[in-house]
Amino acid sequence: MNNEHAPLRERTRRAVRKEITDTANALFVERGYEATTIDDIAAAVGMSQRSVFRYFPTKEEIVVGKFDFVADEMLQALRGRPAAEPVWESLRRVFDLLVPYVDAPGKHEVAEPMQHIVFSTPALFASYLQKLQQMQDAVVTALRERAEAAGAPYADDDPAPRALTAAAFGCLVAAQHSWLAGGAKATFAATLDRAMATIAPAP
Repeated sequence: MNNEHAPLRERTRRAVRKEITDTANALFVERGYEATTIDDIAAAVGMSQRSVFRYFPTKEEIVVGKFDFVADEMLQALRGRPAAEPVWESLRRVFDLLVPYVDAPGKHEVAEPMQHIVFSTPALFASYLQKLQQMQDAVVTALRERAEAAGAPYADDDPAPRALTAAAFGCLVAAQHSWLAGGAKATFAATLDRAMATIAPAP
């Protein structure tokens, strides 16, 4: 019975996390990140401060915590890509999971100011980069597993999987900067395509 209820509990937990995140982001955009307290967020969602901390241990996690879920989805997507597909193309397609957070209807109005907040707040930016590094480590492991399953494993000292992964994630951050610098007029998907095309590996 516990196993049957676990998925429901997880869905409920994710729904509450999303409500807290959406509410907090709206407050951050309206009042500023530093000026918004956990008490403000708790009051806005009708919870106690302690309850909010059960879902997010820090205020930074409210902003960047979603990347823990995205990382799991990215790994699943990467493992589902065709084994013969070039790694660079696989990584670009995996980044499609991030596009709806910016380009989906109704997301743009919050995505632009929130990206400004993340990039201009040292503690948030540090947390964001840490999340990206954790995602990169997981992607490198998945790429090595894929190569081994295809019968062409990477040597232990082969820098290729980590170099490709680091370059792709570097393009992701560059695309975010570019998208903001352009006034967020282009779609994030198109901006990401431009960034990754800039240093695409030779065929």
